[in-house]
Amino acid sequence: MTKARCLTVFAGMAPLQIRKLPRTSKSGFNPRELGDPLITLPGVGPALATAAHKLGLQTLGDLLFHFPHRHEDFTVQKEIGKLKWGEEATVRCRVEKVALLQTRRRNLRLVKSMVRDGTGYMEAVWYNQDYLAGQLTSGDELILRGTYEGGTGVFKVRSHELLGKQSGGLHTLGYVPVYPTTEKISVKRLRGWLGMMRPLMAQLADPLASSLRAELGLPWRADAIDAMHFPRTLDEFKLAERRLIFEELYLMQVGLLSHRRHFEKERRGAALGAAGRLTCDFIRGLPFSLTSDQKSVCKEISGDLQKAAPMQRLLQGDVGSGKTVVAVYTMLRAVEDGRQAALMAPTEVLAEQHYFSLEQMLLGSGMRLALLSSRLKGVERAELLQGLADGSIDIAIGTHALIQGDVDFRRLAVVVVDEQHRFGVEQREELAVKATRHGVTPHVLHMTATPIPRTLALTLYGDLDVSVIESMPSGRRRIKTWLVPEAKRAGAYGFIREQLDAGRQCYVVCPLIEESEAVEVKAVEGEAERLAATEFRGYRVGLLHGQLPVASKQEAMRLFAAGDTQVLVTTTVVEVGVDVPNATVMVVEEADRFGLAQLHQLRGRVGRGLHESFCLLFGDPRTEQAERRLEAMTTTADGFALADIDLEIRGEGQLFGTRQSGLPDLRLARLIRDLEVLKMARRKAEGLVAADPELGKPENALLKDEIRRVFGDSVKWLDRV
Repeated sequence: MTKARCLTVFAGMAPLQIRKLPRTSKSGFNPRELGDPLITLPGVGPALATAAHKLGLQTLGDLLFHFPHRHEDFTVQKEIGKLKWGEEATVRCRVEKVALLQTRRRNLRLVKSMVRDGTGYMEAVWYNQDYLAGQLTSGDELILRGTYEGGTGVFKVRSHELLGKQSGGLHTLGYVPVYPTTEKISVKRLRGWLGMMRPLMAQLADPLASSLRAELGLPWRADAIDAMHFPRTLDEFKLAERRLIFEELYLMQVGLLSHRRHFEKERRGAALGAAGRLTCDFIRGLPFSLTSDQKSVCKEISGDLQKAAPMQRLLQGDVGSGKTVVAVYTMLRAVEDGRQAALMAPTEVLAEQHYFSLEQMLLGSGMRLALLSSRLKGVERAELLQGLADGSIDIAIGTHALIQGDVDFRRLAVVVVDEQHRFGVEQREELAVKATRHGVTPHVLHMTATPIPRTLALTLYGDLDVSVIESMPSGRRRIKTWLVPEAKRAGAYGFIREQLDAGRQCYVVCPLIEESEAVEVKAVEGEAERLAATEFRGYRVGLLHGQLPVASKQEAMRLFAAGDTQVLVTTTVVEVGVDVPNATVMVVEEADRFGLAQLHQLRGRVGRGLHESFCLLFGDPRTEQAERRLEAMTTTADGFALADIDLEIRGEGQLFGTRQSGLPDLRLARLIRDLEVLKMARRKAEGLVAADPELGKPENALLKDEIRRVFGDSVKWLDRV
């Protein structure tokens, strides 16, 4: 990014001046390390330290980065003589006299103080704060925040500070920070703690190089953190926030790119030959032509497979965009080179669906496929393991158990990981380690049918190359989606019966019940029985759920695919891998209980044939988030647009799943809002890692230490670069 472009991102924000923060406090507290426990703060005992854990505050560093969610503007002070009736104001004054008064109400006592400044006198009143009568004395200087009740001639105090004995306006002057709190940790206590922390702020080392700060017009880290808590102006706060947002995203990008650099340096892959007859015959034998996006992605993958460095590529595409064909193409490239491939899914249910799908796609090819399931026991399991070990099995499908325990491949060259959004940085590292055989790490295609916003792709998968299938195969029609309230349920069933009478088929998906698998199975079975006896009496109703034996599930899907079953009552087992072109209606019960991505996945099970298709969302949303999700489903068909909406509704925290992914939490950055800053951080990180792959230059030592600190245990690879 050019300097002009950088300055555009930070437009309108002048650099902060050096703030000359205090390096020692009046209390004598002079902390040295961010990792010191919170209990080292004066006045913080075990009870308060334990209570602070609920806010995520365990160390001094946690406290320092516990930023306010807003500031109250107390910048304007009013003189007593200029106060207006009913006005909320900040007043600086001196105490004349103090009295404690009992009112007629048994539980109400008043502390009254006559106060003055150069323009006049007024009476200040506190409610049920008896201790102040003994604390305030004549001549004390106060800052009061409250409301002037002209009708009674008193100033009702909301907050106050005693100057010279406490914090010098920390709670009542300027822009006063307001923090997330708990019952035992008040905002005033947090302000006091952070006031004591200002010496540590002044001592903070800056992980950003001075040349980068100068180029982007960013303040020092110490100045920025102090201004986040105690800004002198709003512009100062905005620039400080921008600096720390950039730092947060920059550290993440440098960490991810360093991880990728380490992976490429440490791992050796199998350089495969060019596409041969097996792969070409598969493509020619498809009953459709590949889309331009599919062809482009296959070309990108082909280039990766012919390199000695193991491929690490993410393939994302909307529901029904044709990712499975690309996955099969990738695995066949390994097989025709005399090697093996594996397809790994996060659950056995999804693994089974893939196995059934691949069986049909590769029928007559001579490929030997195997499904590694926990249900496989004894001799059958032993034979499968032997086939993997001697290379007679070409493609294996299963969960992560494929690369664990007693499973050993003879020549594993390609792994396809489905539903990649359920795996993270640490899981990708673990996969690379466990899948490595005889010094060779397989090429890995990470695949997801849950479209990921560009912002998340740069963060969650910043260590991967990214391919996208955006175009849909010809013939795919837009699915009409309706929200059906309970009052219109009967009419909806009538519409479905019309579709069935026209020869079409219908899915009915029941929500996940968290109590237990047994409860879920019972609920699904009960709904199937109810529908067969009532709304769909006279129609052929089938049942499918995850606890059925493999043979029973296969038979249930065979009957539905053949049209023998007209209505399939199921769980989310149909979310991935089920393709029945004659199915035109998807019914989702209690749709408000499903996530947006999952609803979109379910909708993608219909609309695969020539007939117009429909998605009926039954439910009455009880929360604003649920309303927004269902509204988005009825108005938006594009999975990538829905992903952006989902990110906006749920926020980074939930969608990110940072604790699972191995990435640090985002404290300030918001990926949609800060996309331009994220892109800039990515470019700067790419330039840095290209110039100093080991992060070994003296000017990058602090940056490397900070990346190690924020990534925590998930950055072990950084210690090996």
